[in-house]
Amino acid sequence: MDSWSLLNLGDATLAMAGLERVEGLFGAAPGMDPEAAVFIRHESEGGLHCELKAYFSPGARAVAEAAGAEFCARPAPEGLSLLLGPESAWPALFPDRRGR
Repeated sequence: MDSWSLLNLGDATLAMAGLERVEGLFGAAPGMDPEAAVFIRHESEGGLHCELKAYFSPGARAVAEAAGAEFCARPAPEGLSLLLGPESAWPALFPDRRGR
């Protein structure tokens, strides 16, 4: 169970409804793994606007599936912000990360 998931929430200026949906799903998920977390990052692939992407840790798999996220590789920690989950998710999920 080491697969991460990715959900592209689209244009960052219009992503509030998607974020609220993810937050609701996360809060309603029963018996989640203590390392369950959702991270977000603004990413631009050369376009005019950046997109907001949500990365679900392996422990948040049920939430990722409910949100319609797709499997992805573990994201690089640079530029990520913890949206949901405990602060202890940082060292647990990114043990090689230095500082913040």
